[in-house]
Amino acid sequence: MIKRSLPTSASVANASVDGKLVAPAASRNTDALCAVLQEWGPSQGQALEIASGTGQHVRAFAEVLPGLTWQPSEVDPERRVSIDAYTRDLPNVAPVAELDAATSGWHRRFYGQDLIVLINLIHLISWQETKTIISEIAQSLSPKGRFILYGPFKRSGQLISDGDVRFHKALIQQDPEIGYKNDVDILNLFENVGLLALAPVEMPANNLAFIAERPEV
Repeated sequence: MIKRSLPTSASVANASVDGKLVAPAASRNTDALCAVLQEWGPSQGQALEIASGTGQHVRAFAEVLPGLTWQPSEVDPERRVSIDAYTRDLPNVAPVAELDAATSGWHRRFYGQDLIVLINLIHLISWQETKTIISEIAQSLSPKGRFILYGPFKRSGQLISDGDVRFHKALIQQDPEIGYKNDVDILNLFENVGLLALAPVEMPANNLAFIAERPEV
């Protein structure tokens, strides 16, 4: 999460045992995301998850890609407790790092990543914050490093389902700077920060996964 007041329905996490939080959205999309990472992510190296939330995702990712050393990150202290609760028994997951990814300069702390993953955040932040995050990610990747961005997006400026229309409207009513971003704008942003877009992958529930790579030269 980023340090802003997010709509409650957009970032729901329920308390569980041992400090673990459970996000219903994470429970629903973990399998599909694991499949994308297995197809498009590297099998070895360093991996960073931005805004790791409850920790459900990074635990699953670390289990299906055990050759990667995972670094979860999160700005919210309660969620950092949850992340460590999910992952402390896994040898390939580092303790969670405190990170507000919408601030400039953090790439210097995390340079040389072979994979960076960002899930369900872009629609909850402003376009300026989005540009900052993507720029920092591009600078954090190693040459040939992959970036996987997942979430709900407009297609050529259009919302494609009634559910997307309702959700986007609810978001911008609470904060007019947030809401769904346009897929074309995301692809243009990749190009502007020096990332090569490899593929958009259609995902369940009208979501998209963008795959990008930092070129060698």
